Amino acid sequence: CVLLMQRGHGAVQCYSMSCAGGEEAADMMMCRCASCGVAEDGNINIKLKKCNACHSVRYCSVECQKEHRPQHKAECKKRAADMRDESLFKQPESSHLGDCQICCLPLSIDHKKTSLSACCTKMICNGCLMFNLIRERKEKLEPKCVFCRKKSFLTGKESELLFNKRIEANDPNALRKMGTIYGAQGNFAKSMEFLTKAAKLGDAESHYQLGMMYGNRLHLSAGKDMKKARYHLEEAAIAGHPEARLQLGIVEVENKRMDRAVKHFIIAASSGETESMKMVKKGYESGGVSKEEFATALRAHQAAIEATKSPQRDEWEKSQQGNVPSKRK
Repeated sequence: CVLLMQRGHGAVQCYSMSCAGGEEAADMMMCRCASCGVAEDGNINIKLKKCNACHSVRYCSVECQKEHRPQHKAECKKRAADMRDESLFKQPESSHLGDCQICCLPLSIDHKKTSLSACCTKMICNGCLMFNLIRERKEKLEPKCVFCRKKSFLTGKESELLFNKRIEANDPNALRKMGTIYGAQGNFAKSMEFLTKAAKLGDAESHYQLGMMYGNRLHLSAGKDMKKARYHLEEAAIAGHPEARLQLGIVEVENKRMDRAVKHFIIAASSGETESMKMVKKGYESGGVSKEEFATALRAHQAAIEATKSPQRDEWEKSQQGNVPSKRK
């Protein structure tokens, strides 16, 4: 049995609770301070706050939390790790890019197939951009942004003004773009400043770039911090970034934690990431991945790629190849 105490009006009341209560017992524990046992009571202004790490217990004060810390530390750490893994190894519904704002089809994770509008910082597939341009030329219309309808051909100052407005509005896409520009110029301090702002707003690509920078994989001068690198890569992966998950899988291989690596590769492959699919295939050939896991990942991989295709996007790809028909044997 668990002995619970409730303080109120100078008195201490004791209650006993059977451990056989299961979920009911757990709910009761969540209604009382894990240290002193006091129950939440609005009449005497007692409000319990959850443990920030594990969310499984509550405390009435900072003092109670500190007092209970030695007893709770091990359990808290394990519970927090389990909760993190539960989020980390969940198959995302879509990639971090989401859908095209015009055709509403999933955007390809191949960055060459999408474009960022400078005026409104929306991600648009190149198929929609090309067919909008064809329509405007055919109907002799003034070129405009396919999303916000602002005129397309802006002067350098006009474009810069619109872009700066998006930065002032804390647009994650604009902040990330500015961070990328600074990074290309070699100004990593400024780059990380803008990427960090975008990451705090939930931008998965910014988390990915920060993870790569902290992990010393892209910029040697960024400073190596593997704890921060893992955190940012995990945040990106949870948000549906397949390339970040691929990197996490590679890290797990280096750490000899193959079971975790395989999970990462399978999830990334199921999102359409090609390199991860190759890793899953290698795992199958070496016996680390079962036939059923390989077949399931392969089907999901193909389905994810097919979901990003459309006649307009196919036409754009043909235009990039010079529209040269393939030779028949």
